[in-house]
Amino acid sequence: MTVPVFLADPADLVLPEFTFGGPEGRHAAAVRRLREGERLDLTDGAGTVAECVVLVPGKDSLRVEVLRRYEVPESRPRLVVVQGLPKGERGELAVEMMTEAGVDVIVPWAALRCVTRWKGEREAKSLARWRSTAREAGKQSRRFRLPEVAAPAGTAEVAALLSAAALGIVLHEEADSPLSALEVPGDGDIVVVVGPEGGIADEELSAFRAAGAVTALLGPTVLRTSTAGVAAAAVLQSRTGRW
Repeated sequence: MTVPVFLADPADLVLPEFTFGGPEGRHAAAVRRLREGERLDLTDGAGTVAECVVLVPGKDSLRVEVLRRYEVPESRPRLVVVQGLPKGERGELAVEMMTEAGVDVIVPWAALRCVTRWKGEREAKSLARWRSTAREAGKQSRRFRLPEVAAPAGTAEVAALLSAAALGIVLHEEADSPLSALEVPGDGDIVVVVGPEGGIADEELSAFRAAGAVTALLGPTVLRTSTAGVAAAAVLQSRTGRW
């Protein structure tokens, strides 16, 4: 059976043994029902991992012993996906799949042609859902460095990301070159822009090109905005040697 992963307080991970409590510890004890002698991996989500064994199971916590502790280095180059806001629950689907595929940073983008709009209280709730989805998908896929889900960005902020990137890419159905043919850097950030359902507006594309981005074709078929990011990530993970 795959060893389950839970998030833990970084201060606890340096101890030889401790009581693992809080919401995560309660889930491990009451929902997963881990018993004495069973294994679990605890992480701070930023690369620190403690391989643990249950000493004493409790009603809503576990007393655990740390068997081994190690650090997972940050992957290079970093993979950043700028995601045009999809409709409905497809945003969480996109975040879930990109987290499983190893994307390092996910940036929600309020593009001109987005049907969905994040404003006020809705923005806070939607961003919280994306971040919660990333945490859960990260644990499920045994990621010890969880992706950063950034604050929503406007077009000018996305252009700034592209300008600072080692490679900036805009996925576009009218591009001449396939994504798989691009020369990829060995370090820095690769920033990929995924447009919304309505596509990328001409003025947005012009701004991104002025920032140094290149356009690339993902494939012969048209993917939904919620699946284009994970497909692009798979191509780039392979091309960079991260996979």
